[in-house]
Amino acid sequence: MAKLDPATTPITPETSTSPRRFGLLERLRNFGQAYGALTALVLIILYDIAFRPHFLEARSLFNDLQEVAPIAIIATGMTLVIATGGIDLSVGSLMAFAGALAPIIFQSPLLAGSPALAITLTLLLPLFATGLFGLFNGVLVTRFRIQPIIATLVLFIAGRGIALVLSNDKLQDFHNPGFQFIGQGTVLGIPFQVILMLIIVIFFAVIVRVTTFGRYVLSTGGNEAAARLAGIPVDRVKLAVYTISALLAALAGFIIISINSSSDATRVGLNGELDAIAAVAVGGTPLTGGQATVVGTLIGALIIYLIGATLVAQNVSFGVAQVIKAAIILLAVYVQRQQKV
Repeated sequence: MAKLDPATTPITPETSTSPRRFGLLERLRNFGQAYGALTALVLIILYDIAFRPHFLEARSLFNDLQEVAPIAIIATGMTLVIATGGIDLSVGSLMAFAGALAPIIFQSPLLAGSPALAITLTLLLPLFATGLFGLFNGVLVTRFRIQPIIATLVLFIAGRGIALVLSNDKLQDFHNPGFQFIGQGTVLGIPFQVILMLIIVIFFAVIVRVTTFGRYVLSTGGNEAAARLAGIPVDRVKLAVYTISALLAALAGFIIISINSSSDATRVGLNGELDAIAAVAVGGTPLTGGQATVVGTLIGALIIYLIGATLVAQNVSFGVAQVIKAAIILLAVYVQRQQKV
């Protein structure tokens, strides 16, 4: 049989272009996985600069960041929980609980003559109580081996019920400049809640990336059995992340009620858990655990909010906006699945 001469044998177009074509697709896919959320955020911002009047004005930017702050704060706690392979459906209800308890404390006649003590207790007692609820979630998950989605569903239902009982199912109006500084105060012209959000995001981003606790969190979610064999205190790690998630939910609840100068237990934190999970997913943290990007979660929160705000500015109905947001979350989860292929 005659041998083919490599110098004269024709190369088919498919043979010559396929590797290059697939290489380009692979590079595009890798870029989307690594920088998809950031790219999406940049595109949304460019669109808003072009089509949303006054978008770049300081007042408009700060208003947007103020709206994002509560979402980003609870989503930071959600990131830690999801990184361990769990989920926390209770954060919205815990926002309502902390938001209902705080006005009761600083409006108490017993503290009328001690405003400084009233503010101190207003911050500490709801944080302590909400932290206990988070610990309760962790106990259900670790000691009773209840699936996280079921364990946290308990306080998803009961937490808001407790808030309604505390407030007698009534709107609590108040005026307390000391407490309301959380949501209405500024430092050097920057809204305090934006500063608080950035501090929390930076702090936990560092925790996840460079500390032993951060490595424990990721190891627990990556392979719990192997983590236990390696001597990692898996149960204590889970207790910690559910407690942290609850504490951050309380802070977000404080921000919401201080902005509104009122607390409505039926509305505070409503769908907060869904916004938090969406921010985590869009930001690039796999919902299967083992990985976490806190900065990505902040980017995800910005994307979720800006999409809604942009659509509203373009007179898109709320229902259509919700469908579009759901499609974006679906796309984010699809990209995560492709990353594992």
